[in-house]
Amino acid sequence: MPAVLKEALTLSGPAGRIEALLETPRDCDEHAVAVLCHPHPQFQGTMLNKVVHTMGRAANDLGAPALRFNFRGVGASDGEFAQGHGEAEDTLAVIDWARDRYPGANLWLCGFSFGSMVACRAALTAKPDWLVSIAPPAQRMAGLLDGREPEGRWLVIQGDADAVVHCDSVVKWIDGLERKPELIILPGVEHFFHGRLTLLRQTLVERLGGDRQDDR
Repeated sequence: MPAVLKEALTLSGPAGRIEALLETPRDCDEHAVAVLCHPHPQFQGTMLNKVVHTMGRAANDLGAPALRFNFRGVGASDGEFAQGHGEAEDTLAVIDWARDRYPGANLWLCGFSFGSMVACRAALTAKPDWLVSIAPPAQRMAGLLDGREPEGRWLVIQGDADAVVHCDSVVKWIDGLERKPELIILPGVEHFFHGRLTLLRQTLVERLGGDRQDDR
């Protein structure tokens, strides 16, 4: 794993301050920047979640900085829970900051669970180069998209032993989409990837890394 520089940030968002953490590998080439969305704030979800941490490590492995942040009302971020709509606005503010910091870099917008659907909503406006949805609770939160679908390259990663977001529900949701994402189903993996975080990291590195080589 590359050496990583960590920078604690306070960004400006629509609800006030946004607490964030930027992790930049020493060999960063600014080919891309990853913005990472955490799971449900009302169920202890924060930017320190281990799946979010793993997404960041995968981005760093590929030479890309990773920007984690707390949604409104979480940690030192101002505001209150806003049913995903406000959290998507927070995400767009973070994306604007990342694009200013790394002009010309591809945007990898990634989310886990609740955060994956927030990222989907933000993607409708931000149009990332890659959207990565891990264990998306799509049938519970489909209304967040207002009947619209993200455009462009989109990867969904789902464990087939997930008791929180059932694999069958994710497959059914994707089957109903006009623009179908690439779906990777990981056998024997449950919602929080207990004991399988290395597999998740490898999957992200292989898929996004392969795409990076194609771009060159």
